Amino acid sequence: MRYMLLIYSDERALNETERQECYQESAELAHQIEAAGQYLAAAPLQPTSSAASVRIREGKRLVTDGPFAETREQLGGFFLVEAADVEEAISIAARLPTARRGRGTVEVRPVLEIPGMPESRAHVLSAKDKGDP
Repeated sequence: MRYMLLIYSDERALNETERQECYQESAELAHQIEAAGQYLAAAPLQPTSSAASVRIREGKRLVTDGPFAETREQLGGFFLVEAADVEEAISIAARLPTARRGRGTVEVRPVLEIPGMPESRAHVLSAKDKGDP
């Protein structure tokens, strides 16, 4: 089963050096879980100041700047993993720097499989980003 690991933390809590260390540790973990056949995708997100929230109310589109929720912690990134069960997904989440360092929260949520959805192209997009053909 696939699990989404949603990473929440205060985006202002880390200085640039700490942020780069977190990215490096996350990349190392991604390689570890890839070797175990569990890695599907991962990415940090741009700051909440670059976000937009979209709602449709009474047939009209409403777009507001920023994330939907007002909270002390913001969604900062995600890992998409393959795990046998929720306990295995939780053990992977506990290895993420945000959880391990006590700097935030990692929400573990099973992915709902919808029949007829197109196959993910994350690997294709990733190859283009790396300059691969």
